[in-house]
Amino acid sequence: MAVFPQMRLRRLRRTPALRALVRENRVEAGDLIYPLFIEEGSNIRQEISSMPGIFRFSPDRLPAEVKEITALNIPGVILFGIPQKKDEMGSSAYDRNGVVQQAIRAIKKTAPDLIVITDVCLCEYTSHGHCGVIVDGNVDNDQSLPLLSRMALSHVEAGADIVAPSDMMDGRVKAIRQTLDEGGLGHVPILSYAAKYASGFYGPFRDAAESAPQFGDRRSYQMDPPNLREALREVEADIAEGADIIMVKPALAYLDVIRQVRDNFNCPIAAYNVSGEYAMVKAAAKEGWLDEKQVVLEILTAIKRAGADIILTYHAKDVARWLQSAQPLRSPLPSR
Repeated sequence: MAVFPQMRLRRLRRTPALRALVRENRVEAGDLIYPLFIEEGSNIRQEISSMPGIFRFSPDRLPAEVKEITALNIPGVILFGIPQKKDEMGSSAYDRNGVVQQAIRAIKKTAPDLIVITDVCLCEYTSHGHCGVIVDGNVDNDQSLPLLSRMALSHVEAGADIVAPSDMMDGRVKAIRQTLDEGGLGHVPILSYAAKYASGFYGPFRDAAESAPQFGDRRSYQMDPPNLREALREVEADIAEGADIIMVKPALAYLDVIRQVRDNFNCPIAAYNVSGEYAMVKAAAKEGWLDEKQVVLEILTAIKRAGADIILTYHAKDVARWLQSAQPLRSPLPSR
């Protein structure tokens, strides 16, 4: 290997065009999935105080939002429902006319080619706020699986393109895959929240989705943050059960997990740049403590560099606008 002065690594950093020419990772609008909060009701477009620029929409207000998303060349959205009524079994989650089911139909009517991913979890629909059925004060894993499967099936029947179980119940990917296959829907992919950690970065989301647990916490089913090898076991299990895409959540504090998953598994990897990560940047930018555009692009590039193919992020619309407005760099090579 050459050494200084023959090797001068700064040569390829000298101009914007040279830096672009040898850039190893790029964030593109086509990498991004935009989360949407859907509230049951009508004529609702309400900003979420802890997530500036992010809104709750009723299904009837989605067409305008969806048109903006598609104009920005963002390929897909993921939906989170906020029902009017909740019960112990989360029954509105698998109601054929539930809030997410209504939203899917509204989106597909407006933008048939937009990829619609649906979050499959009971926490937003249960009166207790947990991700499964409560039996004797605990979340019962096996009794939750049929309800999650019914929820996924109802989403696909409404027109969802991908279902994304986020509950972290053992065996839920297998149960959902079997239900879809038996229903003649074997072509529908599953994006599994395979490595979902019990993180402190979910606070703003839980406010937005009204999904905070009413007692206890979710540490008995979401992953313990110090664990990495366990994440690889979770990913391996979900792939074996039929997951087509796997996800690491959160992203920024778990870049090492994304990297290890990338190195060990040859499948599409998604990472969720979660609400707390978004809120921190927005709060600091509001105070003028950092350059929002530069920091957001740096964060998303780090997530891609770690190995993610797909990034779920609340920054998606801003990033797509920045990319559209960027002037193409002049080629450093002479024209012929």
